[in-house]
Amino acid sequence: MGLSIKPGWDRIGGYAVGTAILHVGMSLITSRLLVFFASASVLVLEILAGRLLAPYLGVSLETFTGVIGTVLAGISVGSWLGGHMADRGDPARLLGPIFIVGGLSALASPTVVAIIGPIFTGADPVSIVVITAVAFFIPATVLSAVTPVVVKISLSTLERTGEVVGSFSAVATAGAIVGTFLTGFVLLATIPTRPIVLGLGGLLILTGIVHSVRRMRTVTFALVDAVALGALLLTVTGPCEWETAYACARVDADPENDSGRILWLDRLRHSYVDLEDPEFLEFRYIRDFAAVIEVTAPAGPLDVLSVGGGGFTMPRYLASVRPGTENTVLEIDDALVGIGVAELGLQPEEMTIITDDARTALASVPHDSIDVIIGDAFSGTAVPWHLTTVEFARQLEDRLRASGTYVLNIIDYADLDLVRSELATLREVFTHVAVAAPPDYLAGDSGGNFVVIAGEEAVDVPAVDQMLAARASPSVTITGDELDAFIGDARPLTDDFAPVDQMIDRP
Repeated sequence: MGLSIKPGWDRIGGYAVGTAILHVGMSLITSRLLVFFASASVLVLEILAGRLLAPYLGVSLETFTGVIGTVLAGISVGSWLGGHMADRGDPARLLGPIFIVGGLSALASPTVVAIIGPIFTGADPVSIVVITAVAFFIPATVLSAVTPVVVKISLSTLERTGEVVGSFSAVATAGAIVGTFLTGFVLLATIPTRPIVLGLGGLLILTGIVHSVRRMRTVTFALVDAVALGALLLTVTGPCEWETAYACARVDADPENDSGRILWLDRLRHSYVDLEDPEFLEFRYIRDFAAVIEVTAPAGPLDVLSVGGGGFTMPRYLASVRPGTENTVLEIDDALVGIGVAELGLQPEEMTIITDDARTALASVPHDSIDVIIGDAFSGTAVPWHLTTVEFARQLEDRLRASGTYVLNIIDYADLDLVRSELATLREVFTHVAVAAPPDYLAGDSGGNFVVIAGEEAVDVPAVDQMLAARASPSVTITGDELDAFIGDARPLTDDFAPVDQMIDRP
């Protein structure tokens, strides 16, 4: 890269100012590729940030909001600092160090998350922003400095300032778009998160080395730092046993039960399976499901639709206690099927598993064909918002037989805004609605899993409560006037308004 400075004079706002017109031996294609790559890298890291944070903060709209806002702050600060530094020195000397530091900080981000993530036990906005800022603000800031530096290098005359700045802004935006699509649609579907970060950081460092080849001391130290951070990245692996397209997953053995297995998705203890006894139900809300189904469903084999598979506990249970039952499971994460087969005793040939989003997959389920619908799909601690609405409930109601029952697991705490709104939602669609939960949950003194019951036939509350007690569940069932008082003025959720992540309170 050659650089020469030609003094010149331009008049701006009536004042004569000295300018230095730069003539740089960098082709237009090279400069645009650098801007494209740097901007794409920022967006790759932004999407990966959500995946790396999920084991500690869960997956929610609040998490994505914190990541997007923090990375945008890095882009803003980096753009300003890059322009500031480019005006006060030789911009050609900045490119190599910028890419090297950007690569090193990108390499460090998964390790930083793994170290500080366990410190935060909540998913409140402050925790989200703090962790994101510590791990991803620096690489976003450093890499965002590339565009103004390259613009400064490429300005040969002030008469073309608008054209040059505009073209590089367009190239940077194109890079961001490609980085977003490439990561979301291709990379995360085929490669675990950490190798993606490792590859990206290595490419950034290599790019910086190429532009710093005349300054061998800088290159040597950069290589040493890269090797050290790469080794650290490989040793601090985080809590994931598997990285699926949607979650960080692991399976733990139950120390108190040799055949017990616990499936963790991100930070949520999602499912419990007894490999030797499919009728053993560990979680209280799963026992509540079983109690409600026992009372409300007809005798004999059932046609059951499960929205969410997880550890496939309920399909295995129903196949055992109701031989001949036809289980159809809608599970968006196809990797969970493989985990179920490898670790949880799942035999997929015994049921129909549709690996697709429930709203899309529901079209393949015939109308008036289902006895029981089980809703147990989660993104973090919240039901995905599009599975909570009046519109979705109507689609479910169309699949139920006249005597059918919809049972849904909802997690909520404190003011119980989410569970109350979901009850109001189902009341818009179904004739009869009830909820089963421990009394202190219903009073708002505590929180956790609520089992919502909906259908066209009245719920036999005494029978359900008797069955709950028989299954050692502390839950009680409310409906009618008592349910009306519990719901209060809660607003039903619709496809136009379902702020689930904001409504749910967490412990």
